Amino acid sequence: AVSARSSYRRVRPNHAALAGGSLSAPIDWSALGPVRMPAEWERHDATWIGWPTHEPDWPGKFAPIPWVYAEIVRALAPYERVEILCQDDAVREDAHAALTMHGVDAGRYRLHVQPTDRVWLRDSGPTGVHRADGSVALVHWGFDAWSKYDNYALDVHVPEAVSRVTSLPRVEALRHDNGQRLILEGGGIETDGLGTMLVTEEWLLSDVQVRNPGFTRAEYERAFHTYLGITHTIWLGEGCVGDDTHGHVDDIARFVAPGVVVLAHEADPADENHVRSLDNLQRLQRATDGRGEALRVVTLPFPRAVIMDGTRLPASYANFYIANGVCLVPTFNDPNDRVALNTLAALLTDHSIVGIHSVDLVWGLGTLHCLSQQQPAAAVVSVDR
Repeated sequence: AVSARSSYRRVRPNHAALAGGSLSAPIDWSALGPVRMPAEWERHDATWIGWPTHEPDWPGKFAPIPWVYAEIVRALAPYERVEILCQDDAVREDAHAALTMHGVDAGRYRLHVQPTDRVWLRDSGPTGVHRADGSVALVHWGFDAWSKYDNYALDVHVPEAVSRVTSLPRVEALRHDNGQRLILEGGGIETDGLGTMLVTEEWLLSDVQVRNPGFTRAEYERAFHTYLGITHTIWLGEGCVGDDTHGHVDDIARFVAPGVVVLAHEADPADENHVRSLDNLQRLQRATDGRGEALRVVTLPFPRAVIMDGTRLPASYANFYIANGVCLVPTFNDPNDRVALNTLAALLTDHSIVGIHSVDLVWGLGTLHCLSQQQPAAAVVSVDR
């Protein structure tokens, strides 16, 4: 335990020079140069998560959640380092104890004291991009708790903390029209790494939970190109039922290879997700990617509706997370668990497919992809001689 604690790296807001990291101002986007958002299956340096402490996210069922997180780290650690944000020293000690009980190698994770409001780092954390020389930079979006909740004052500092720990340069994404920070969340964007982006109209173009008032479809596409190198955006319709983000794509449609999309599709016409998923299926069948090629669309079933306290939860197998050599898939004690796992195993043949029980986890209105954020590894750039 002593040696493990000696490896902890603390991150505290507004403090500089922390264990190899440094606090620095964001660089201007014009100095960033051409960028490319890599696909999730490209090499990672680490996965970032936050240790759960916000009991209201799992009302009445918080007790098992830290143990679910310990199991997630146990599954990821053999494949890549896990960086874990902890609310304070006491939470750091609790996390260390839980991970030790789960037999996780202390050399495969690091614990950082960094207060947060919630642990959904897919949305509050930065998005890693490759620069022209293959180095990694972090895109710092504005975050306002999905334009739904009012407690996000701590979460807005997560990108700064990640930049400080990693010493990776950080660029703030700004609206071109007024210079204000562009509000976006990582769960709403999905790329093939070759310039194609999936997003939903429900998330960005509806009049509910409006992130960037006045922003148009064309202006979003301009921002995707500027900050992520996207050349072609495919607009889907609606997300899944029960999603409090109002339409994040990571619950419904994901790339698993260039030109290959898995889509959560509900075949039962009596289910609320049926019409939504059928519309998205038809859109994808008509779409081409950034190379001008038709997409191969593979459907994943939904589990039967997961209801808790009268609330339909956003249970979806599409909320999987692809790491180095492993894909973690939420499971729901449902016969379709096997179908989803087998479907992804047939597509991600270079990855071990690991199911993570998520019936308790989804009570927080998110699962594996929502809680994780990858830190891309630097890319090898070929040079013509």
